[in-house]
Amino acid sequence: MSNETVTEKKVIVFQLKDEEFAVSVQQIGSIERIQTITRVPNTAHFVKGVINLRGVVTPIVDLRSRLGIEEAEYTESTRIIIVNLEDMEVGLIVDAANDVIDISTETIEPAPEVIGAVNADYIEGVAKLENRLLILLDLRKVLTNEEINELKNVEG
Repeated sequence: MSNETVTEKKVIVFQLKDEEFAVSVQQIGSIERIQTITRVPNTAHFVKGVINLRGVVTPIVDLRSRLGIEEAEYTESTRIIIVNLEDMEVGLIVDAANDVIDISTETIEPAPEVIGAVNADYIEGVAKLENRLLILLDLRKVLTNEEINELKNVEG
């Protein structure tokens, strides 16, 4: 018997434009339908505002806008993925949350320099599954420390 262990990573797959992205389920609080977002003045262009989520004021970031992908109208499949970043919850608007899957860490390759319009700094790696290519996002790098502190101020 070999001592090799194949570790699996459970991820949530979501859509932005024509690309499929994934983040570790450990960072996800919940997935919500799009709802009324209250604008907050003097915030970064990608901060859409805040929502009241079960009594908690939660800042909302448009992930398309943050990653430099042109914005689109919200549809029936648009979702807000609530993620835990630096002891706070942040909502990320995505086009659709597709599924939860296990991916073998063996299928994950380092991120190429540039993937489409997405800055490679945000990318943890790329997973190849049969006929799909998943871009694994590193949520800790999607927002800078200054931006997280700004969101903490928005949160109140």
